[in-house]
Amino acid sequence: MGTVISLTMPFNAGHAGIVPRTNGTEHPIDAAAAAVERVFAGLDETFSLYRPAAEASRLARGEITLREASQQARDRYAEAAGWRLLTADAFTPERPDGVLDLSGIIKGHAIQQAGDTIRTSGLRDWCLNAGGDVLVSGSPVPGSQVPWQSGIVDPEDRTALLSAFPLGGCSRFPALATSGSAERGNHIWTAGAGRSAFRRSAFLQVSVAAADIVTADVLATAIVAGGRPMLDRATDEWDVEILAVLGDGGLLATPGFRA
Repeated sequence: MGTVISLTMPFNAGHAGIVPRTNGTEHPIDAAAAAVERVFAGLDETFSLYRPAAEASRLARGEITLREASQQARDRYAEAAGWRLLTADAFTPERPDGVLDLSGIIKGHAIQQAGDTIRTSGLRDWCLNAGGDVLVSGSPVPGSQVPWQSGIVDPEDRTALLSAFPLGGCSRFPALATSGSAERGNHIWTAGAGRSAFRRSAFLQVSVAAADIVTADVLATAIVAGGRPMLDRATDEWDVEILAVLGDGGLLATPGFRA
């Protein structure tokens, strides 16, 4: 998916029956890391627009229709179309040129599926980071309510942090997603920009903390695309915390980020 994925665990991360590695026995942490890799690789093979043989690329070229696509592709399209209604067209499953592009929802699903796989393995305390989108479980201090601290990079200085947000532990949110143009350039089509060009967003970067990573990721993208009206809509209609960086470097933050 064109990004770096990391899985972090405390040295004594809790696992029922966890034992030192022995010859011929795969350690549960190794198994979890391999499972995460399989989840991301599998979804990338299906939904990448950069792999010519991927189903998403074949859809983009018109070789198959959505009706002929896999159930997985149709389900994700239906979900993305539902988000388009919820966000008043700020989040869409198509690019302005009409090409179906589900990448805005697939990374969140990959993180969520990977997290489900880690939980199934019995590991309780971990932090999964995919290109700055973070999902956690438990605590960096196993058995405690100490939250993980997720740093948010300054879009105008990639060596500095704007803020840190608590996830997991005693925090009510386990997921945080960040969208914007600072790291990857203009890759989010701004709502109303037309079919041939990007339009400058009111925001350089938007971070959203939520109860699930798909909601966090979709809303972060939608707010960058939809500007202040979408920011107001998100705070009115979802239980989230938001930190938005304005084009002039100013900040807009909900109470959870101001604490």
